[in-house]
Amino acid sequence: MKKILALFFILALLVACQQQKVDLIITNATIYTVDDEFKKAEAFAIKNGKFVAVGSASEITDKYTSAETIDAKGQTIVPGLIDAHCHFYNLGVHTQRVDLVGTTSYQEVLDKVVSFQKEKNVSFILGRGWDQNDWEVKEFPSKESLDKLFPNIPVVLTRIDGHASLVNEAALQYSGLSSTQYPKNITGGEFITENGKLTGVLIDKAMEVIKTPEPSKKEIIAGLKEAEKINFSYGLTTVNDAGLSKPIIDLVDSLQKARDLQIRMYAMVSATQKNLDYYINKGIYKTDLLNVRSFKVYGDGALGSRGAAMKKPYSDRKGHYGALIYSPKRYQEIANQIANSDFQMNTHAIGDSTNCWLLKIYKEVLQGKKDRRWKIEHAQIVDEQDFELFKNVIPSVQPTHATSDMYWAEDRVGSERIKGGYAYKKLLDTYGMVALGTDYPVEQVNPFLTFYAAVARKDLKGYPEKGYQMENALSREETLKGMTIWAAYSNFEENEKGSIEVGKFADFVILNQNIMEVEESNIPKTKVIATYLNGEKVY
Repeated sequence: MKKILALFFILALLVACQQQKVDLIITNATIYTVDDEFKKAEAFAIKNGKFVAVGSASEITDKYTSAETIDAKGQTIVPGLIDAHCHFYNLGVHTQRVDLVGTTSYQEVLDKVVSFQKEKNVSFILGRGWDQNDWEVKEFPSKESLDKLFPNIPVVLTRIDGHASLVNEAALQYSGLSSTQYPKNITGGEFITENGKLTGVLIDKAMEVIKTPEPSKKEIIAGLKEAEKINFSYGLTTVNDAGLSKPIIDLVDSLQKARDLQIRMYAMVSATQKNLDYYINKGIYKTDLLNVRSFKVYGDGALGSRGAAMKKPYSDRKGHYGALIYSPKRYQEIANQIANSDFQMNTHAIGDSTNCWLLKIYKEVLQGKKDRRWKIEHAQIVDEQDFELFKNVIPSVQPTHATSDMYWAEDRVGSERIKGGYAYKKLLDTYGMVALGTDYPVEQVNPFLTFYAAVARKDLKGYPEKGYQMENALSREETLKGMTIWAAYSNFEENEKGSIEVGKFADFVILNQNIMEVEESNIPKTKVIATYLNGEKVY
């Protein structure tokens, strides 16, 4: 008996010696690898921040050993989620401003501003998140009440989509203007007036005439860190920030290098001429955490504020077409400059006219150029005859826009044009994939609301009962791919992230329920148990 025990002990030592030491083993999980075959697995091993093996529980535990082994007890694991279109920096900044998201009336907006000022007592009030389409009176507000409440303190309240602002008289005066003294003509924007005076609502380019104090570096850093915490809590490990200045990109890079900021970022540089010249001359900049190889261009405004450029007039505003932000010639110049570099062009396009115009420019300037992966951001309203132009252009879309806008979008464009609106399945079938994001803080950060909106095409109240234009719903597999591997592909990063495969960054998320199988109505209730980046728990 002693000999048998000794032999068993020796064999155990031999097996242990043959096992490879790793940093972390996860076992007994329901793992959606999101590889080419969309295989499921039970376990994986991580070393030096990367997956070194993925397979069954026995395959992993027989071959590998680790000081830290986690028994997932059947919990669902998916790759680290990627938000293909968001405003990470803006989210951080807005954590320190008046939050007007979800307000149901203009009076509620005013009440929140008053409450904020009582608490903060600032010299310049900034806020964001109002949406008149959520109010009983679905009309743009005017500034009279703000003028009475804050006669000497400038107030600038940005609409939820970032394409309109409400300002008071003090903010106009701070900018050297008044209700009667302002630029009478502006390309790519609009000053809303009544009886010859400004109402206080400024659309798109008109917003740029208002001067606001810049946040301090300390405030920006605090905001970035807060935004990271929020994103990690939702399982987001990579964010595509759609429109950043060079100083913010440089700051993010320095914080990442100092390990004061860990989230991965795909930075879309704001396409000013100065930025175009600088970054194209410098070339692509890439680290494990930061990728700077694209430019964000604005094609038009938003549908909600009627700033989106349409082929025919808005159905609910006679003779109004919306407008391009720049002249057609300027878009051609920008596209040519980017096409002659290694950078990607990502253009905000909401209206069917903007989508058509930009897609045709893309097609022209990319002739003979392979694997450029240029994107149209939003692709919100597309003319039936223009979908084919997406064959070589990645649609980067945000599913919650469909369920937020469905209450009023048809009023804007009519029953025929809306058929080409929020057409995610048709866009997917045309290109072969879609990159999915949230566009936060326009929408909520929560990616599981994205998942629900893409699959169910309903709001959180379960409306409409049969889903909104369900012919354009995505399957759960398509949706998870759009939030992981397809988003990674759109960033030229599919070989390093977006799936749980050997050699890739060990970014993954443990969920409290299986989003691939749970009852559809329960998808929004999904919570993140833990978020891992490079095999290290960050939430």
